[in-house]
Amino acid sequence: MRTTITLDGEAAALVQKAMRERRLSFKEVVNEAIIRSLAPQHRATIDLPTHSYGQALMNLDKATQIAGELENEEILRKMSMGK
Repeated sequence: MRTTITLDGEAAALVQKAMRERRLSFKEVVNEAIIRSLAPQHRATIDLPTHSYGQALMNLDKATQIAGELENEEILRKMSMGK
């Protein structure tokens, strides 16, 4: 497809820099940039080992709430010490 595009100053400078550094034409740099930024990314899947640590020793349903309360207590402790 043939079309006209208007690049802002920063985009034009980046295209010109890539053209100089990689010795490519304007068309090649723009096509490569568009394909790289818009094509679906294929990410490699990584299989990580899993381990069973058994049953939890306490109820973890409210673990985030408990962690927040402990953090608040620590902040209050530090504030009372003037830190």
